[in-house]
Amino acid sequence: MRSNISGGVTRALVPMRAPSDKAAMFRFAAPLRLALDSALPPRCPACGAIVASDHSLCGECWSSLRFLGPPWCAACHAPFDQDRGEDALCARCMEQPPRHDGVRAAVAYGEVARGLAVRLKHGGRTGIAVLVARLMQRHADVPDALLVPVPLHRWRIWGRGFNQAALIARAIGRMQRLEVAVDALRRVKRTPMLGGLGRDARAKALRGAIRVNPAAQIKGRTILLVDDVHTSGATADACTRALKRAGAKRVIVLAWARVLHSGDD
Repeated sequence: MRSNISGGVTRALVPMRAPSDKAAMFRFAAPLRLALDSALPPRCPACGAIVASDHSLCGECWSSLRFLGPPWCAACHAPFDQDRGEDALCARCMEQPPRHDGVRAAVAYGEVARGLAVRLKHGGRTGIAVLVARLMQRHADVPDALLVPVPLHRWRIWGRGFNQAALIARAIGRMQRLEVAVDALRRVKRTPMLGGLGRDARAKALRGAIRVNPAAQIKGRTILLVDDVHTSGATADACTRALKRAGAKRVIVLAWARVLHSGDD
């Protein structure tokens, strides 16, 4: 109790407390979320159609994706149109076996897959990394694997603001509870944009460009090498060469989309 200025008695003033329990927070947040969802509903990142939840595709875009998996080549995991046996190899691998231990891509490269990759990489739509990670994680079920993103040169990171492969790797790491080594690989030489270059030109441009960070714990590990799009394999080969020289036990390429070549299926 305390006296007021006029000498009367008043109740002690108790400061109003902000709600601290979670239930109260949700009661305040729910109307705001409803208003935001009404004004800005989630949209398909591929075509812009309204969808039920964030980080999801509309039915039409989803159905246009071609999901990849067995049966596939025992060496590079190029898809087969029919089961040819557990040890069957594709023509490319019979001619020249890859350095890596297979490419596990979520989908075949197509209009929707390409659009998502471009919007993530060049459009700054970083939330797409969560979507593609969700679709890639089924191929990341490798116990104790180390997730290593394909590196970008520092000038490209400064210009773009992020490495899309690192965003995807971090998202998969959270989903699968796998260790992520974002800086295990370094691109020490600035290379030109590889799009449009042939396989030999890509390999030449990447020669000596990828090195392992001396502080990275690579020896004896199974590496999941994360990338957005697997095209000719030149970048994956350069990374795999560096990782295996550093003592990696296996290097499996984990990609969002794979460009299928003639004879791959």
